[in-house]
Amino acid sequence: MSEHLVVAPADPADPSLRALVEAHLQDMVATTPDPRSRHALDHEAMFAPGTSVWVARLDGHVVGCGALQPVAADPGAAEVKAMRTTADARGRGVGTAVLRHLVAEGRRRGLGRLVLETGAQAFFAPARRLYAAHGFVERGPFGSYAEDPSSVFMCLDLDLGPGERP
Repeated sequence: MSEHLVVAPADPADPSLRALVEAHLQDMVATTPDPRSRHALDHEAMFAPGTSVWVARLDGHVVGCGALQPVAADPGAAEVKAMRTTADARGRGVGTAVLRHLVAEGRRRGLGRLVLETGAQAFFAPARRLYAAHGFVERGPFGSYAEDPSSVFMCLDLDLGPGERP
């Protein structure tokens, strides 16, 4: 059977999405000892006003998600949030598809940049490589974030043309 990957708006009532978010939160507890350094959204916060959430479905099954959340202090930016891929879908292009969708959506909305916070621990190395491969570069904290040894902050300038590097 061939695989068919689709990224589409999320349904907050979808139990598969809720399970994916819960697994994400459990990983954050396991990998980030200080609760003040955990910045993952729970299911309810993912669907707060202004936040847009998408799921990736592979042959109809939820295998990933991602969200864009406005940065209150910077109207030209949105934060990439809730990036998650199921364990069995990792390495199959799901994260790339979700991230590409978020970048395209940011451009469609006329945003100047996407920003994100991810972990500094080894567990998050694949995520940092994914972001860097798509043009995100490290930067300092933004919005309400503060310097934190458990965090890596990144930014993608959406004003750059295709193939240009910041």
